[in-house]
Amino acid sequence: MPGTTPDSSLDPASALGPVEVRRSARRRRTVTAYRESGRTVVLIPAAFTPAEERRWVAQMVAKLQTREERRRRSMGGDDDLMARARALSEAHLDGAARPASVRWVDNQQRRWGSCTPADGSIRLSSRLRTMPAYVVDYVLVHELAHLLEAAHDARFWALVARYPQAERARGFLEGVESARADGVDPAGDDDLVD
Repeated sequence: MPGTTPDSSLDPASALGPVEVRRSARRRRTVTAYRESGRTVVLIPAAFTPAEERRWVAQMVAKLQTREERRRRSMGGDDDLMARARALSEAHLDGAARPASVRWVDNQQRRWGSCTPADGSIRLSSRLRTMPAYVVDYVLVHELAHLLEAAHDARFWALVARYPQAERARGFLEGVESARADGVDPAGDDDLVD
């Protein structure tokens, strides 16, 4: 791709994966970084020197890594996710949905979550860790509702609708999917002005 260069000065095995630098003649002062398909993309002005490129790429990668680590900590681990699911079940499903396990998984790239009613297990895509809490809660309620109603029928959607921010969260996730289809960073990008 013209204007695109891999940054070999960064460790490709870093927590954010490989880094792709895209230069733009239209970009004058801003530097933007975001995650896309397992890699970090940094957009810089075409006029940047190699030294400026290295400095800005390192700065933006560090900023993204800090942001992702902060979000991971705020969402907690599997035990925190289980506690969150239990609280949501109590608050919105009269405590009727009782999962046996709730955990984050890295292998769900097409689904936000999944549920196996037979064994009571719920899995949430780790992609949700970067989303607002109300969106994570919505996906949890959706999967909890599957413990009570396996099919996506009217009864199921009535259970999901008990979560007050269900429509807002669905709209958010639809926007993320639409942005991904258009090749845009759905998690929001970070701009720094020089």
